[in-house]
Amino acid sequence: MQDARTLEPAARATEPAAAVIAECLRAQGRTKPRSLIARSLGLSPLSADSRPWYLGALGELEVARHLSSLGPEWIVLHAVPVGTRGADIDHVVVGPAGVFTINSKFHEDAKVWVGSRRILVNGQKTDHLRHSRFEAKRVRQILANLGTIPVTPVLAIVGAREITIREQPDDVAVMKSSRLVRWLLRQPSVLDPVALESLRGAITDAARWGAATPYDPSDAERFAALQREVKGAKLVRIVWGTAILASMIGFGLPSMLPMLTPYFG
Repeated sequence: MQDARTLEPAARATEPAAAVIAECLRAQGRTKPRSLIARSLGLSPLSADSRPWYLGALGELEVARHLSSLGPEWIVLHAVPVGTRGADIDHVVVGPAGVFTINSKFHEDAKVWVGSRRILVNGQKTDHLRHSRFEAKRVRQILANLGTIPVTPVLAIVGAREITIREQPDDVAVMKSSRLVRWLLRQPSVLDPVALESLRGAITDAARWGAATPYDPSDAERFAALQREVKGAKLVRIVWGTAILASMIGFGLPSMLPMLTPYFG
C-alpha cells in the first residue's frame, strides 16, 4: 500500500509536531546545561517549561507515524495553523469518509478514564474533549462555503498504561493511537469523487488557514539529539535503581538467614 499523501501548501508547515518542537527547543534553550553530578545521577535534561512541549511532540510524532500508513486516497496534514494566535491542529485527515481533526495526547504510563462527558488522567479532569470539539468546529467554519462537510473530532491517546472507556462521547472518537488507522479505514464513505476532489483542493488552500511559524529543518535534528539525551538520562536512572535494589536484596538476605534456618535447615 502506498503511503497517504502529505501535502505542503505555501505558508503552512506540515511537518509533524513542527510548532510544538519549535516551542520545546525554545524553552529548552533557556535551560542551563546539566552539571556533571546531574548527568551522573541521570537527572532529566528537560526543564519544567520544556517538558510539556516535549511530551506533546512525542504524541504528535507517534500519531503521525501511524497516519503515514494510510493509502494514497487519504490526505494527511500536520501542525495545521488556525486563527491568528499561533494555535494549530495536530493533524487534519481527509478521505472518502470525510474530514477528521486529530488531537494527539501523550500520557506516559498513565491511567486514562473515558466517559461521555469527561476524560480523567490519573483521576484528574482534562479539557481534551472541549479542545477536540473546538478544533472540529474551526475546520467546519473554514470549509463552510463547500456546504455540509462532515468533520469528526478524534482524540488519539499515546503512551497510556491503561485506557478504560466507560462510555464513548457522542461527538468525539476517543482511542489509542495504535487503533487510529484501522478505525479510519472502517469509516463509511460519505463523499462522492467530485465532492472529495473539491474538498482536497480546499483543504490544501493556504489562504484558508492561519500563517504558520516557518519550519526550520534543523529543528528535527536538534529534537532528535534532545530525545537521545532524555533516553540516556532515563537509562542512567534505571541502572542506579537496579544497583540500589540489588544492594538492598544483598544486604537483607544474609540478615534474614538466622531466622530462616529453623524452617529450612
